[in-house]
Amino acid sequence: MKAILQRVSEARVDIDGTTIGQIGPGLLILVCAMQGDAEGNAEALATRIPKLRVFRDEAGRMNRSLLDTGGAALVVSQFTLAADTSRGNRPGFSAAAPPEIGEHLYRHFVETLTAQGVEVQTGRFGADMAVHLVNDGPVTIPIER
Repeated sequence: MKAILQRVSEARVDIDGTTIGQIGPGLLILVCAMQGDAEGNAEALATRIPKLRVFRDEAGRMNRSLLDTGGAALVVSQFTLAADTSRGNRPGFSAAAPPEIGEHLYRHFVETLTAQGVEVQTGRFGADMAVHLVNDGPVTIPIER
């Protein structure tokens, strides 16, 4: 699985003008299941992310985790993280898991992240979403498992 973590002071997801997920300080997590991924990949990613020290401590250094800060996570499925841009001008997405597998792994990722003690809000798998965020830092980190 691939993910992009964005440290945010706030973020929300809207569908057709209605907010379906919203957080204050924490992480916006864009996540994509790849061909060949299984539940173990989702669990490994969801277990690692809350422990990453990407939040400022009292000295202003990135030394605190999501668990340390009590921040929340807004998890949004994003199959475009599987984009292959190596040829031509149109990205290919064949490296992404098929939708039914992708949705299962997305939900498993969310469940595992929640089980780590993180407050989790979500987008809607496969929906056309408007994602609003205030990137704090900015801090944007790619991660794979």
